[in-house]
Amino acid sequence: MSFTPPTPIDAALPLTERIRRAYERIADVDRPEVWITLRTQQDALADALEIDRRYEAGEQLPLRGVLVAVKDNIDVAGLPTTAGCPEYARVAERSAVAVQRLTAAGAIILGKTNLDQFATGLVGTRSPYGAVRCAWDSERVSGGSSSGSATAVALGIADIALGTDTAGSGRVPAALNGLVGIKPTLGLIPAAGVVPACVDYDAVTVFGHDLELAARAVAIMAGGSEEDPRSRVAPSDVPLSAGLAPRLAIPRDEDLAQLAPEYAEAFARTVAGLVDSGLSLEAVDISPLLNAATLLYDGAIVAQRYAAVGEFLETRPAGADPTVAGIVLAARKPSAHAYVDDLDALAEAKSYARRLMASFDALLLPTTTEHPTIAAVQAEPVDINRRMGTFTNFCNLLDMAAVAVPGQPTATGHPFGVMVVTVAFHDEVALEIAGRICGAPSSSGIISGHELFVVGAHLRGEPLYEQLTRRGARYVGEVTTSDAYRLVVLDTVPLKPGLVRHGDGAGAPIAGELYELSASHLATLLAELPYPMALGAVELADGRTVTGFSCALEAAVAGTDITEYGGWKAYLAHAADVQSGQ
Repeated sequence: MSFTPPTPIDAALPLTERIRRAYERIADVDRPEVWITLRTQQDALADALEIDRRYEAGEQLPLRGVLVAVKDNIDVAGLPTTAGCPEYARVAERSAVAVQRLTAAGAIILGKTNLDQFATGLVGTRSPYGAVRCAWDSERVSGGSSSGSATAVALGIADIALGTDTAGSGRVPAALNGLVGIKPTLGLIPAAGVVPACVDYDAVTVFGHDLELAARAVAIMAGGSEEDPRSRVAPSDVPLSAGLAPRLAIPRDEDLAQLAPEYAEAFARTVAGLVDSGLSLEAVDISPLLNAATLLYDGAIVAQRYAAVGEFLETRPAGADPTVAGIVLAARKPSAHAYVDDLDALAEAKSYARRLMASFDALLLPTTTEHPTIAAVQAEPVDINRRMGTFTNFCNLLDMAAVAVPGQPTATGHPFGVMVVTVAFHDEVALEIAGRICGAPSSSGIISGHELFVVGAHLRGEPLYEQLTRRGARYVGEVTTSDAYRLVVLDTVPLKPGLVRHGDGAGAPIAGELYELSASHLATLLAELPYPMALGAVELADGRTVTGFSCALEAAVAGTDITEYGGWKAYLAHAADVQSGQ
C-alpha cells in the first residue's frame, strides 16, 4: 500500500466553512480512537465567529483560524485531561501556557487526542481508548505517544497538533505518518499545564504537513513563563541560520544496525540525494549517544515517571495499561546513588555530544527503525517499542533540539522520516536544514533576532557577506528604503557604498537586503566596523525603522553620488558594463 497525503482543508475558505469541513472529515474517516474528547462543532463555530470579530476589530492574529488538535496530557480549559487513563481525568480550569498562546493568536481547538497512557510509549497502542491506527494503513501503528495528534493531522482534519516528546513521542509518529515534527530545545515552550512524564526531559511539540506553519506555531508558543520554572529563553548569541554550506554528521553503518532493511535503504537514498544537492555529510561515531539513550528507561532516570504518576498507579485503576503500569511502578526501585551515577553518565555523554557537534552544524539520523503492525506490537510490546526509540531517546537527555521531516520514501512508497538534531538553542539551524531536506524551506523563525538592513559589501555575493554568514544571520528578503536616502561610493577597500539620509523626498528608494541576527552577533558586527561605516536607524519603504548601515557625513560628502542607480548591485553592473565597453 503506497501513501498519498490527504488534501488539507483549504486555508482560504471562511473559518466557519473550514470548521464544517473538518467535522465532515472526522465523520468520513471514522477513526473514533483518534479523539478522547472532541469539542462540539457548535462550540468550534462560536470560536470562529469570535476570531472573525477580533480580526475585524484590527487585532493581529498570526494563527487566525488554524485548526489544532491537542494531546490529552495538555490542559485545555473546560475539557477533561485524562493522560490516557479514565480514572485520572480532571476538568482543566485553565489551559496550558502553550495552548493559551495559540488561542490568543487566533487558533481554534478541535479537541483532545488519544495517546500512549501517561505519554509512556512510542507505538500508540497503550491506551484504554483504543490503539490509534496509522493514517494510511489501519493495520499498522500510528506511533506514539502522541498518536492521536499525529493522526489527526495526517488525516487532514487538523492543520497542526500539539504533542509532547520525552523519548521521541513527537518525532516517531511524525515519521510514520509522513509529517513534520518539531521538538524544540527543552524549556523553549513552557510545559506548565502538561502532565509530566519525565519532568526534566519533557518538551511540547508540533505536528504539521507544512514546515512553515509548524514553525510559526512553535515561535508563538516559545518564551519563558513564571508558571514553568524549567522554561528557558534563547541566549543572546544563538545562530539564526545554518549558512550557505552546512556540515552534517551521519551515523556509521555499524550505528545503523537496528534499522529495518527497507528503512536502511531509504536512509541511504536520502543521504545520497543530499550529497547530490551539495550538502556536506560525514560519517561519525554516535555510539556514545546511543548508549546514553538507554538510560531513559533502563537507568534510574525512569524514577521521574514514578514521581509523576506512580502514586496514582499504585491505586490500581481499572483503566491502567498493563505495560505502562509495569514501567512506571518498576521505577520506584532505583536508589538515590544510582540516580546520581546516571546523571554522571549523562554529563559524560553531553560532553561527547558537544565535542562532536563542534565540527558540524547538525546530526542527521533516521527517526525510527521500523513501522510495525498493531498485532506485532501487541505480541511484543516492550522490545519493539525499545527499538523504535533507538535514535530518539538520547535527544532530550542530552539537551538537544530536533526537527523531524519526511526523507525519501521506502521502495514500496511508504513514508520514511529523518531527524535534524542540533545542540540546544540551535533550533533555527535544525529548521533551516530540515527545510532543505524536505524541499519546503520555512521563512518563519522559531527564535527571533534583531533586523539588520545591508546595502553594500555585506550583500549576498559581495566581499563582506561572510561576516553575516559566520554569525548565523538569517536572510529575510529584499527591501528598499524610503525616498529619504542617497547612496554614494566611498573611498574604501574593499569598495563599498555609503547610505546617508537627506530628508523625506530628498533622495530615492535604495535597494538592499534584510537579515536577522542575535543581539550579541549584531554587537560584535558593530564593534568590527571600520571608519567611516556605522550602524543606525534606517527607514524602509513600508514605514518600518530598522537598524542598518550608514556612514560618516564627511566621508559621504567626499564620495561619488550613485543614487540614480537605486542600489549597489545595479551600480556595480553599470560599472562592469562601462569597463567592458558595452
